[in-house]
Amino acid sequence: MHQEPSGVWIMAYTTIDDPSAYFQTALYTGSSSSVTVTNDGNSDLQPDWLWFKRRNGTNDHNVFDTTRGLTERQWPNLTSASDSGSNGISALTDGFTSGTFYGDVNSNGNTFVTWQWKCNGGTTTTNDASSTGVGNVDSVYQANTTAGFSIVTFDLTGDSGDKTIAHGLGQAPDVIFFKNRDDARNWAMHHHTQTPPQYMTPNTNAAVASSDNFNNSTDPTSTVFSLETSWHGAHKHVAYCFAEVQGYSKFGSYKGNGGSQFVYTGFAPAFLIEKRSSNTSTWTLYDNKRSPFNERSEVLHPEGNDAEETYSSAPDFLSNGFAPRGAINDNGETVIYMAFAEHPFVSSEGVPCTAR
Repeated sequence: MHQEPSGVWIMAYTTIDDPSAYFQTALYTGSSSSVTVTNDGNSDLQPDWLWFKRRNGTNDHNVFDTTRGLTERQWPNLTSASDSGSNGISALTDGFTSGTFYGDVNSNGNTFVTWQWKCNGGTTTTNDASSTGVGNVDSVYQANTTAGFSIVTFDLTGDSGDKTIAHGLGQAPDVIFFKNRDDARNWAMHHHTQTPPQYMTPNTNAAVASSDNFNNSTDPTSTVFSLETSWHGAHKHVAYCFAEVQGYSKFGSYKGNGGSQFVYTGFAPAFLIEKRSSNTSTWTLYDNKRSPFNERSEVLHPEGNDAEETYSSAPDFLSNGFAPRGAINDNGETVIYMAFAEHPFVSSEGVPCTAR
């Protein structure tokens, strides 16, 4: 809150006036050598989680992070274990260099998009569960509590029993992506609008699933999330955890009505992922760089390697939310979403932002 000269107290609408300090999208064209990409947001952003997709062809999605190291990649649309190679991605003060080893992120003449999140600059905290009493599995996390984002690595032993793992956010995460790093397994996603043991598999088009082997029918807390060891056995894992931040991020759901609808987020979106959780359907991903004006018709599918499509019926990004259209607003269907801001609807000083 802040106090006006009149003495009236005004409620703060956001703690993040410039979302580009924590999330940005970049577009670039690949070459036969490494490409340096400089972000164009209001703030410099040195990324800790980078998600790449070729736009004009059928290449897999690739993700990298500064906890595992930027030479180790994963594929959001595949079950594959991680792999590593030299001359991978390098994070810069404001952007990154795409190396020559991975054709999925740099091939001559092809067009790419990269979505980037800032965490804690690669600086991690080791939680020794037996010493701290937080959880019962040791973990390594880097966390940014301002932006509500943490990257967690941990090893499961394969023995039976409930496992709790520290995430470092200081509040319960609303969305968590899980991946086994050294075995071919599906990704799994916790979304707070679904009741455990429900979960999603982001590398497939499946509807919401249910299994106690995933999360022990237990919601995350402000300190830990839960898994059942038999879920993926004795393997290394990574989790990407997100907690809502007013005016910066929103992770919700809505019921499609087949007509006109508005979904309130409290900000103008820069990035939106949606999925009909109530049936088998594709995931859809939109952003304000590939589609700078309404309708946001350029779409990619996180569960597939398809080239970018142009939808004839696509969402509008508005100053305080979005208006879904087409399949993501089918009558009676439940749709989950994740959204990150271009700018908040109202600043921390209570000043409304100008809509485009």
